[in-house]
Amino acid sequence: MKNIDSKGHVTGKSIYVDDIPTIQGTGYGVVFDSPKAHGIIKSVDYTKALALTGVINILTHEHIPGENQIGGIFPNEELFASKEVHFQGQPIALIIAESEHIGFKARKLIEIEIEEKEVITDPRVAQQKGQLIFPPRTFSLGSTSDAWNDCDHIFEGKVEINGQEHLYIETQGAYAQPLESGNIKISSSTQGPTVVQRAASKVLNVGMHTIEVDVVRLGGGFGGKEDQATPWAIMAALGAQLLHIPVKVILHRMDDMRMTGKRHPYSADYKIGLAKDLKIKSYEVTFFQNAGAAADLSPAVMERTLFHATNSYFIPNVKATAYSCKTNLPPNTAFRGFGGPQGMFVIESALAEAAEKLGIDRQELQKVNLIIDGDEFPYGQIAEGVGLSKAWSTLESKFNLEAVKSKISAFNKNNDALKKGYALMPITFGISFTKTPMNQARALVHIYSDGTVGISTGAVEMGQGVNTKMLQIAADVFSIPANKIKLESTNTTRVANTSPTAASATADLNGKALEKACNALLERLTKSAANQFKVETSSISLVNEAILIDGSPSEMSWIELVDMAFLERVCLTENGHYATPLINFDKDKEKGHPFAYHVFGLALTEVTLDCIRGTYDFDAVKIVHDFGKSMNPTVDRGQIEGGLVQGIGWMTLEEIRYNEEGRLLSNSLSTYKVPDIYSVPKEVVIEPLDTEGTEMAILKSKAVGEPPLMYGIGAYFAIEHAIKAFNPQYQSTFDAPFTHEKVLTALYS
Repeated sequence: MKNIDSKGHVTGKSIYVDDIPTIQGTGYGVVFDSPKAHGIIKSVDYTKALALTGVINILTHEHIPGENQIGGIFPNEELFASKEVHFQGQPIALIIAESEHIGFKARKLIEIEIEEKEVITDPRVAQQKGQLIFPPRTFSLGSTSDAWNDCDHIFEGKVEINGQEHLYIETQGAYAQPLESGNIKISSSTQGPTVVQRAASKVLNVGMHTIEVDVVRLGGGFGGKEDQATPWAIMAALGAQLLHIPVKVILHRMDDMRMTGKRHPYSADYKIGLAKDLKIKSYEVTFFQNAGAAADLSPAVMERTLFHATNSYFIPNVKATAYSCKTNLPPNTAFRGFGGPQGMFVIESALAEAAEKLGIDRQELQKVNLIIDGDEFPYGQIAEGVGLSKAWSTLESKFNLEAVKSKISAFNKNNDALKKGYALMPITFGISFTKTPMNQARALVHIYSDGTVGISTGAVEMGQGVNTKMLQIAADVFSIPANKIKLESTNTTRVANTSPTAASATADLNGKALEKACNALLERLTKSAANQFKVETSSISLVNEAILIDGSPSEMSWIELVDMAFLERVCLTENGHYATPLINFDKDKEKGHPFAYHVFGLALTEVTLDCIRGTYDFDAVKIVHDFGKSMNPTVDRGQIEGGLVQGIGWMTLEEIRYNEEGRLLSNSLSTYKVPDIYSVPKEVVIEPLDTEGTEMAILKSKAVGEPPLMYGIGAYFAIEHAIKAFNPQYQSTFDAPFTHEKVLTALYS
């Protein structure tokens, strides 16, 4: 099935929050935010702003009828700053005006006095000062302290990893409409409709049942709208509740970039020990997560960093510790990979350091240490269905790895100003929410009396093609054409208590719930047909809208069967519920089985480096990827290409910069660079890994949202390989992203 949203996107007919027809009397919200990164609010004077013609009201913490709190995991984040500000861009008030233009004009008239306090932007400094979001956590396996004595080679180092701006095409936004009896409908650009509903009910001091959150689609999310869509939706809802008018809050791009959190920057220390046979014997790593000013999703992101600290390698002795450090930056949040990429980059850096000191290729260390079935992860889960060795051999043969290496070596011998490099990047990524209760979903299915079908799930479409997959499941179960099925918007009134569309688990969770609902309806219809024809239910099958008896067409069609069942008062509505089995995790012991399954893969990245300018072009990225049994190869390949390029951007071009006062310097598209068409690899080849898939994935089609991003890590080490061909004296710094400036410095250092 083709992506069902493509036509609407390219013709401009797809509906986003800001496309919803504006209701007469709508107020437009503009956020007034802190100009300082840390300090005590001494006074705020709204007099001039309120006097401006067209300003309806200005809402502050004093107007909140419930809790001035939006923290999801820990209650440590105010909706509106009341006494103290903790980052530049922290919301203090919402101006509601007759137009955005008036709102922005009013914002300039607000006068604020802040008594400034110390500003911390470095996570190591925060850790030293005891500024932590929550206590540190440690995952361990074996005994590293005992293992060091058995190591023939020990290496230590430091790694710096910058953040990443989500830069979704559609900025944060919401449109709230007051309904009868105090109810409110919020149209929100959120990955977590229930997150918005739950938080709004607390702030507005009403029951969740009075808040309806509706999401048609997002113009991109990448994790940035999992938690951080919430405040803007609540602000709009608060305005609608207090003023009894519709209120729209749509952030402008520079406001969005200034006020919202990013992918977490990390700093890390590692120590790795190897035996003579190059097997890793011991690995210790300490992560310093830059959480920003409040918890947001940092605890869960940090946890996943620990889960993926050893990437694709079996290490018998591991000690991984992580600190979530409180700084005066916007609260950092979920981003595709959710902490996993940071953990993987550190172990790959450790291997690169070891290989450099030993005078061997990094791939030698990678290959000999790949995890296999039966190995234990540091968190206690036993590896199964591992496809890494097969992926490695497939890549070697399919893409002729030795020929690639020989070609690069020959090129480098014959060229002075240009050098080529390559790197291999294996991935092992766990699929599930690491908080067990979040691994559940529901789906509501109606079969209408004319044979058409309506389906509702908790899945949010944000460009990843989940709508297409949901439609595909229903069409396959009922064996009817897609044009007879309507996919409803994601709505908390139709499907309640949803988990966010995140963790690469959305298609699995919602797809399996939908499959259960459809199969229950199919069973009822099959029973009706069997009764009509006086045969066993096992004799009945539905194929292409025809009712078959023992494989032969009957005189009854799908529409006639549905009509007959309706007249017989058969229930044609079903609610399917799915909860992932087996998964569990004990945080006291830091052990368990947190993932339904793992996705495996291997990427070969080839780069050409201009040693005069410090610029580079990626010649090719060749991937062997574990799709399982892909239910939609076109959609899945698109996810791999997008994730790969986003990962390459994080490792190369995308550099977030704050000054010492906590002011965002990379605050616009002129100062923050993302990959464009000229930055992407000239060739991307994707070879499916031949596997049986897993029953834990929907239709054995493995999750494909997040894992491909980690292939982009190979870009960093491919560039390093090319630099060393030009400058043999170069010493790795492991400071990502590898911008052109850093490359130029490395070439001549």
